[in-house]
Amino acid sequence: MIWNTFLLLIGLATLTLGAEGLVRGSSSLAIRIGLTPLIIGLTIVAFGTSAPELVVSLTASLGNQSDIAIGNVVGSNIFNIGIILGITALLCPIRISFQVIKLDGPIMVAASILLVFLIMHGPLSRPVGFLLFGCLIAYIGFTIRMAKKEASSDMGQSLQDGIPSLSKSPLLDLAFIIVGLLLLVAGSRFLVVSAVAIARHFGLSEAIIGLTIIAAGTSMPELATSIVAAIRHQPDIAVGNVVGSNIFNIFGILGAASMASPLAPKGITHLDLWVMVAFSIALMPLMYTGLKLQRWEGGFLLLGYGVYLWMLWP
Repeated sequence: MIWNTFLLLIGLATLTLGAEGLVRGSSSLAIRIGLTPLIIGLTIVAFGTSAPELVVSLTASLGNQSDIAIGNVVGSNIFNIGIILGITALLCPIRISFQVIKLDGPIMVAASILLVFLIMHGPLSRPVGFLLFGCLIAYIGFTIRMAKKEASSDMGQSLQDGIPSLSKSPLLDLAFIIVGLLLLVAGSRFLVVSAVAIARHFGLSEAIIGLTIIAAGTSMPELATSIVAAIRHQPDIAVGNVVGSNIFNIFGILGAASMASPLAPKGITHLDLWVMVAFSIALMPLMYTGLKLQRWEGGFLLLGYGVYLWMLWP
């Protein structure tokens, strides 16, 4: 038990380092070939921070552990709203970009409802995976076009601040990318194997482990980033990151995982799926009131997550 807990912590740390290396190397290489900070921020940095979830779900999918693969995504989406936005808002009220309310928020809600529909009507097959991944490509293309058209100086500065600086050489960029990918693969293996062992030790299902420990663990980089931003009184980008991450989790991660191997979850219940939808829908009016997520609203989100854990635990 102690050894598996140690492996789980090692896996989390390795995933975080791997994501950091991948983002740093890819961003620097992108700057060298002339991509703008806007494009880098909306693609490489956004995807890099979701790399732990992607690799863990892919690893679980290839290992025929559908509950972990899907539970990781469903649990991460609930955790992102309930915990990350809840804590960030408690520390510092969050200003909301109108684009998030007008475009990204409704897409997140639609993606969540689509996922519930797909899972209720059978396993996530490879054709479904291609459909989800196609939705991701369409979303990225539309977001980049809108961002180029409507990007404000504040948004540009936020994206610029989140991009690592140019490294000393292209070889160093490639080294960061390769080492980052290796760490992600190793970390995901440690995390999945140890989490399954811990679940069996306590008599918990793989679904509960995926929805809680793995989902929270793979979201730690986003949580740390949002808390630091809130402490510095710059939490504005937190909502956009969470909403974008939730969309990417459904379209990108489950799309890739189900293309690798069809996913047929047995332990993910209708409760888990509808809680994910409920959090997505509940966030919309909270964001709309005054275009700011207030402290009491952050407390409300945290309370909602606590109630979900109470209902989930056997």
